[in-house]
Amino acid sequence: MFGPTILVDSLSVPTIEDEFDNTWQYHPRSDRHSKIACWAVALDLLNTSSTLQRHVAEGKVVFGVNHEMRDFATGRKKDLDLVLARPAGPKTTGRTLASLTEKYGIVLREDSAAALQQLPDPVEADVGAVLVALEAKACMTAHIKSLPRLYDELNSSHLTVHGASENALAIAFVMVNLQEEFLSPGLNQFEIARGAPEVSFHVQPKSTERVLQKIAEMPRRTRTGQHGFDGIGVVVVRARNDGTPVKLVAAPPAPAHGDLFHYDSMITRMANEYDVKFRHV
Repeated sequence: MFGPTILVDSLSVPTIEDEFDNTWQYHPRSDRHSKIACWAVALDLLNTSSTLQRHVAEGKVVFGVNHEMRDFATGRKKDLDLVLARPAGPKTTGRTLASLTEKYGIVLREDSAAALQQLPDPVEADVGAVLVALEAKACMTAHIKSLPRLYDELNSSHLTVHGASENALAIAFVMVNLQEEFLSPGLNQFEIARGAPEVSFHVQPKSTERVLQKIAEMPRRTRTGQHGFDGIGVVVVRARNDGTPVKLVAAPPAPAHGDLFHYDSMITRMANEYDVKFRHV
């Protein structure tokens, strides 16, 4: 799977400028990390599911970014980071998954770049029936304080997705920071080059373990008609947000290979579910 490496390589490059002339790798008011994560998940799903490859090549499936979904029963609305869907018509934006690499600042290595070139390239278009809905969140600092909001935002995602379509696959991706020290943009609202930055300190691995416990409480479903996510993937990183490279964490407390929340497990499960559920699209 390419996603975790794409994520840390891309986030290692500071690109988010603030009003104080600082350039950040991560900023809570930016959705760059979400867009990169969802792009990477889409690439891995496409690379793993031969059915999805065929649907994209035949023009049966397109993608949408920040697509609004509405719960039919309650009217609840939510923008999903990225969806794979049947096209609503022939009109497209002209953008493709591959073309977004430059826009999102996505860094590819030789193997992921080769895979992208060999795969059919999904186009962005008006969204019809949603087949897969992706929501990406990050817990980078103030872990314990952010837990209620993280849980509520994720929970509302699968409720909205399945309120709009029980058949759609709802996927959650969560990035959790294991770094003990972090430069928070909210606490450094001045030009850092002119003064010492304020550093936040985290009790690790306790903070990350608590986040993972909360994610494990998230409802999950195994068949249509149930409430919950169809797949949840977690990636643990070390990110100080000071311009130094972001590192991928494979050792505990990160989910072990084969764990339900391991990124590879999520992709494998979702590709299989797509192949079975949507093979006749």
